[in-house]
Amino acid sequence: MTLELFPFGDAGERTALGRHAFLLHGFALPYEARLLPAIDHIQTEAPFHHLVTPGGHVMSVALSNCGRLGWTSDEQGYCYTEINPHTGRPWPSMPDVFRELAANAAATAGFDGFAPDACLVNQYLPGARLTLHQDKNERDLSAPIVSVSLGMSAVFLFGGLERSDKTVRVPLKHGDVVVWGGEDRMRYHGVMPVQDAPHPLLGSQRINFTFRKVI
Repeated sequence: MTLELFPFGDAGERTALGRHAFLLHGFALPYEARLLPAIDHIQTEAPFHHLVTPGGHVMSVALSNCGRLGWTSDEQGYCYTEINPHTGRPWPSMPDVFRELAANAAATAGFDGFAPDACLVNQYLPGARLTLHQDKNERDLSAPIVSVSLGMSAVFLFGGLERSDKTVRVPLKHGDVVVWGGEDRMRYHGVMPVQDAPHPLLGSQRINFTFRKVI
């Protein structure tokens, strides 16, 4: 059940989604020229895959990773691994521009010293969605989540600490960054089915990368 639809904001603005949760409008735009080739390199080294959940469902979102650890899923459960199970090789190293963006966005939201060791890179094609869930496979829950959106717009669902809590719908466009931590760290969140509205640079896809501090 949705409670409220937040409006699009202008680049440079900050919208509070909770006491320790913020939408940083257009925050990633100054990094765009360095981010796009870095993403191309990551997906060349670790191509996107549609993972299977423990329940046997194929995720509509395709996923890759970079950094020391990568998040993955199969019929046995969810976990972080140092080796990409699809290639047998370590995940690509996290690009410097990724680390810089993550640290600066976290600091802007009040979380200084954020140093992620994992970054999930998700590809949403038209119709792809992400059901409500918590990010709870990380050992270090004191660190925030930093989530960057590029390409097609999407509607982010941000709920409460219980799956049944009401959610707000937060429109995200190219360059927006969402940061949440502290008392908001375990809030349920997801993404509504992405509509096919091609972006000038990325076409009919949304690329979302989410930084975590796992250990």
